[in-house]
Amino acid sequence: MSDAPLHTQFNSIAQLREALVSRQVSAQELAQSALDAIQARADLNAFLHVDATLSLEQARDADRLLADGNAPALAGVPIGHKDLFVTQGWRTTAASKMLADYVSPFDATVVAQLRQAGAVSLGKLNCDEFGMGSSNEKSAFGPVKNPWNTATNPGGSSGGSAAAVAAGLLMGATATDTGGSIRRPAAMCGVSGIKPTYGTVSRYGVIANGSSLDQAGPIARSALDLLELLDPITAFDAADATSLEHCNGTPNQPGRVRHDFDRAVQAHQAAGSTPLKGLRIGVPDEFFSADIQPDVAATIDAALKQYESLGAERVRISLPRTSMSVPVYYVIGPAESSSNLSRFDGVRYGYRTAQYNDLDEMISRSRAEGFGSEVIRRIMVGTYVLSHGYYDAYYLQAQRLRRLIADDFRRALTEQCDVIMGPVAPTVAGDLGTEGSPTEEWTADIFTVSANLAGLPAMSIPCGFASKRNLPVGLQLIGNYFCEGQLLAIAHAYQNVTDWHQRKPEQQ
Repeated sequence: MSDAPLHTQFNSIAQLREALVSRQVSAQELAQSALDAIQARADLNAFLHVDATLSLEQARDADRLLADGNAPALAGVPIGHKDLFVTQGWRTTAASKMLADYVSPFDATVVAQLRQAGAVSLGKLNCDEFGMGSSNEKSAFGPVKNPWNTATNPGGSSGGSAAAVAAGLLMGATATDTGGSIRRPAAMCGVSGIKPTYGTVSRYGVIANGSSLDQAGPIARSALDLLELLDPITAFDAADATSLEHCNGTPNQPGRVRHDFDRAVQAHQAAGSTPLKGLRIGVPDEFFSADIQPDVAATIDAALKQYESLGAERVRISLPRTSMSVPVYYVIGPAESSSNLSRFDGVRYGYRTAQYNDLDEMISRSRAEGFGSEVIRRIMVGTYVLSHGYYDAYYLQAQRLRRLIADDFRRALTEQCDVIMGPVAPTVAGDLGTEGSPTEEWTADIFTVSANLAGLPAMSIPCGFASKRNLPVGLQLIGNYFCEGQLLAIAHAYQNVTDWHQRKPEQQ
C-alpha cells in the first residue's frame, strides 16, 4: 500500500470490492480514512452533516457480511447522499434554512436500496437550496468550492456530490437532476454522472423540486463506477406514483442496466480495433452556438474525433426547438416548484418565524425568512404562470412545446442517430461570487434542460480541460429511452482509451 489515504488507493469500485472481499482492507478502515479526509477538506464545504458513529456502524455491518462471505455488491463502499434524499439519523435540510434541523423518520428508496447493497454512507452533501441553482452558491449553508480551483464553483445543484467525488472523499454519491443538476457539476468537477430515463429510479423520499422533471442518479469517477451504483437503484417502486414497472417490455429491476451494458460491451469487444463501428453520433447544430466558449467547443470536438477513431460516425443533426427549451423549462419547473413547496408553511414542520400576530402572517413571514432568494423567485414565477388568466397562455402552452421538443429527440434518435453528443455547458466553472442575473444563469442550462423535458437518459463524462483556464470540460451523451446500459458502454469505450476520468486535482 502507498502512503496515500487508504480509501484513495483504489481506482474503481470493482478494485475496492476485490480488496474488501479478500480482506486486504476492512470497511471500517476505509470509512475512517474517508471520514478523516472529509474533515481535512472541510474547506470545500461539500458536506452538510457527518456522523462518524452512524457511518462506522454501517461499516461494521458490512465487515460482518464480508467475513461471512455473503456480502452484497457494494459492501463497504464509501458513498454520500445529496441532501435532498431523506435519511434516518442524518439531517435532511435541502440546503435550506427552512429545514435546517429536520431529521426524517424514514430513508428515501434510493438510500435504502444502496444501504441494502452494502454501501456505507459518510453523510449528507451540500447542494443548491431545494435543488434550485446551477453553481451550488444557492445553499443556505454557504457555497461548495470546486476542488480543481477553490476560487471557482463546482456547478449545481449537485455540487457537493461532484466535488466530494472529484476530491477523492468518496467513491460515489447520489444526486438529482431536474435540468442538468447531475451533468453540470460532473462536467465542472471532471467526474462522470448519469441521469437515467424518467421513472426508472424511484423519487420516493427525494424532496421534490419539479416532479415531472426530477430524476435521481449517481455521480462517480467513471462509467464503470456509475454502473455499479445505478444498477441496484434501477427498480420499480410502488411508493412512487411515477415509477415504471416495465421498460419497453423488460421488467424495471436491478440487473436490467448491467445486462444491457454487458451486451453492448461484448459487441464492442467483438469489433476489435474499431469497437464503435456503425455507431451514429448525432451532433446538433444548435449545441454549438455563438455563446459557447471556443476552447470548450474545441475540447468537445477533440472528444468527438476520438470517438470517430473508434469507428463511430459523426452525423450532423438539428434539434430545432433547442432555443425554446429554457423558456419552456422555466415555466414548467417553477410551476411545479411552487406547488411542491407550498407544504413548507411553518405550521407542521420546518422553520417558523418568531414574531407574528395571526396565522396568515405566521405563514408569510416563515416562508419569506425560511426560503432563499432563488427559491422565492421560482415560487413567484410558478404562482404567476398558474394563476387565473395566465395558465393557458403560459403553462399550457409550455406543455405543448415540451411535447414538440421531445418529438425532435424522438425523430433524431430513431431516424438519424443512435446517440446525441455535445457540450454540457457553454463555459467551464465560473468564479465564486460572479454570477450574473438570474436569467443569465438560467440560459446557461440550454444544453441540459431539454433532456429533462423529454425524460431521456443523459450523462456527462470528462473529456479534457479548457486551455484558457485549465478547468474540466464535460462531454454530454443523450440516448433513447431506457438505454442507460448502452450509454454507459459508449462512455466506457471512450474511457478505455483516454484518462481524463482518472485525473485528480492537485489538492489531493
